[in-house]
Amino acid sequence: MPYTDLREFIRALEEKGELKRIPFEVDPVLEITEFADRAVKRGGPALLFEKPKGSSVPVLINAFASMRRMEIALEVASVDDVARRISEFLEVRMPQGLIGKLKMLPKLAEMGSFFPREVTSGPCKEVIRKDGFSLQEFPILHCWPADGGRFITLPMVFSRNPETGKRNCGMYRMQVYDQRTTGMHWQTHKQGAEHYRRMKALGRSARMEVAVAIGADPAAMYSAILPLPPDLDEMMIAGFLRSKPVEMVKCETLDLEVPAQAEIVLEGYVELGELRREGPFGDHTGYYSLEDDYPVFHVTCVTHRKDPIYAATIVGPPPMEDFYMGKAIERIFLPLMRMQLPEVRDISMPAEGVFHNLILVAIRKSYPGHARKVMHAIWGMGQAMFSKCIVVVDEDVDVQNSGEVAWRALNNIDPQRDIEFAMGPVDSLDHASRLANYGSKMGVDATRKWPEEGFTRPWPDVARMSPEVARRVDDLWKKAGLA
Repeated sequence: MPYTDLREFIRALEEKGELKRIPFEVDPVLEITEFADRAVKRGGPALLFEKPKGSSVPVLINAFASMRRMEIALEVASVDDVARRISEFLEVRMPQGLIGKLKMLPKLAEMGSFFPREVTSGPCKEVIRKDGFSLQEFPILHCWPADGGRFITLPMVFSRNPETGKRNCGMYRMQVYDQRTTGMHWQTHKQGAEHYRRMKALGRSARMEVAVAIGADPAAMYSAILPLPPDLDEMMIAGFLRSKPVEMVKCETLDLEVPAQAEIVLEGYVELGELRREGPFGDHTGYYSLEDDYPVFHVTCVTHRKDPIYAATIVGPPPMEDFYMGKAIERIFLPLMRMQLPEVRDISMPAEGVFHNLILVAIRKSYPGHARKVMHAIWGMGQAMFSKCIVVVDEDVDVQNSGEVAWRALNNIDPQRDIEFAMGPVDSLDHASRLANYGSKMGVDATRKWPEEGFTRPWPDVARMSPEVARRVDDLWKKAGLA
């Protein structure tokens, strides 16, 4: 059965030896970050701080910070199981004949069970506070020494497209300015920012309603970071991941819905045109992102459970918790990429590439210039447009082994011939680009070169031992006591 809420997920982590309770006082200002950073770098467990300094609300961190924890969160033996489910649904075709159609009914019924279900109330409304509240009651982290302040780092931010009315849920950091206001880090390419721009263009209202949920079942939280097409409901995808609809409840003061099982909900608005300096912030690149002006979120109502748990994450020099969340995205979304690019055999986004700096791609090469076609196609796919460097290799290269890719690529390229540059949008956090949000990308064709590509010399084979000799030496190896 899917997890109902964050608490069931915590219990599952604890039962599987993947969670450590910290029963003594630890400061949310810097100290929890140091704990979490050491734990993820050393392969340690998720951490539940039961007595964060200055608050009675426990802090959960590193809940997704390993592939094992991602599997527990998604309730699968391997995240590749999710990819297989996606492939099965993508391949669904309505069969001919009555018998074939009847056999399809269970699959169609399952597809209909993903959509979120609205309920009248839920645990997130056990306490409702429209006045007398303060964000400072919660153990919000000050992550790194030069950060601009405390930041909410794992929020599910809900807004509505003012033209279509469709819901969006994204995850954007929120710097706490005071008791009732925060920044809203809507980078220009994100859907929250697009809703904000459309609201301004329509001029119907001076305020944009926004709701923020903190802590929910793991599939719902994870769905907030997925690179989905615009107007595709993240809560529907969460329903797919957990094989059960997410229960949603209407906010107390807004025309928005949030997960009914959430731990904490912040209701409020963004005043169109009101900006405030936000940052710096020790970001997932491993560097401090620079100060800039972003919209301001005004909190007008807080609802929460009687004994809420504050869910958080930190980012910084890789690998961090976000690497494992991103690695799961890489595996889950490979079938979707292969629908558009069937020649792609595998992809990898190494931790050092911090998602948008490096993608390694193995392809089944079929014609001259094929690698370059794949590069440009990836630069045209959603958030993959931010990919600063794309390295394309042949299908016999294991892109999950970055050492093998480096060896093959460095041997296979003639730099002037095989490297090309393109201009386009870059990630807002790219501090090296010539302009904010705009810069260059590099594509590397590290495939074997063909005569049709102007390479007329023989291309050498990789030096490998014959399988027969390897099998003979297996026995001798054991006989020598080396096994």
